[in-house]
Amino acid sequence: MTHLNKKQRLEKNHNHFDNLHDDLIISILRKLASSASSPSDFLTVLSTCKRLNRLGLQPLVLSKAGTQTLAVTAEKWSDSSHKFLKLCVNAGNIDASYALGMIRFYCLQNPVSGASLMAKAAIKSHAPALYSLSVIQFNGSGGSKTDKNLRAGVTLCARSAYLGHVDALRELGHCLQDGYGVPRDVSEGRRLLIQANARELACSLRSYLSLKCGDEILTDLSVVPVQEIHPVNRFLKEWFSSGRVDLAEGLRMCSHGGCGRPETRAHEFRRCSVCGKVNYCSRGCQALDWRAKHKIECTPLDLWIAVPAEI
Repeated sequence: MTHLNKKQRLEKNHNHFDNLHDDLIISILRKLASSASSPSDFLTVLSTCKRLNRLGLQPLVLSKAGTQTLAVTAEKWSDSSHKFLKLCVNAGNIDASYALGMIRFYCLQNPVSGASLMAKAAIKSHAPALYSLSVIQFNGSGGSKTDKNLRAGVTLCARSAYLGHVDALRELGHCLQDGYGVPRDVSEGRRLLIQANARELACSLRSYLSLKCGDEILTDLSVVPVQEIHPVNRFLKEWFSSGRVDLAEGLRMCSHGGCGRPETRAHEFRRCSVCGKVNYCSRGCQALDWRAKHKIECTPLDLWIAVPAEI
């Protein structure tokens, strides 16, 4: 009798679900897609039944997929992951265009398709895509050294900075200080660098204040979180560090731990002019890595070479 009652309740609940209008379920799935903490959280719900799977893959839902929902990992990368991102791109999701563009450009070694996808996002004012395209222009990535276009790089970087991208703001400040691709303006460059540091500090403080221990805010500044690495940069780092694919001989990774970009040709990135032991895809990455650790590690190249002789 109890078994029958449970069965009846399940059937009753199932009937309630069947009676829900598609528009209501799509509305719920849109919210889930935008707020899920990982791709698996979203896709697990879709695997519950055929109806959820059908409605969850609607363009109206996939267009709202958030950064974490799209955060596929290098370890679990597969044809299904690729297909999921392509479905999101086709639905008009600009975050997916950026993510798949970066993966194709650097990991799958398809620079034409990758740059095209990033441009698709950049046209819709996607700040990270604009900044990544600026780095590509500064380095001539995916081509030869003669393919560098410093003016285009500065233009893309300025647009990204205007939209609030801190790394782009820092990069633009260094370009102005050095006169790289733009007339030199030291005072304006310093102003932008101060502004970038202030924004980064404000972001760290907001994260710090959001940390709680029970009901009381933590007071130990040592627990202030490090700026989170974008899922796409994390994917790049995992892809090349896992041994899944080897960089061609002579190619190097950007030495900044939060970047993950590899060279697309030999000597594409700039080496540290002091020690020559590290290299960076951009001035912004160099500045961040210097502040994080390299200022402690950096030793003039002549002293580094002289050490064995002294011993």
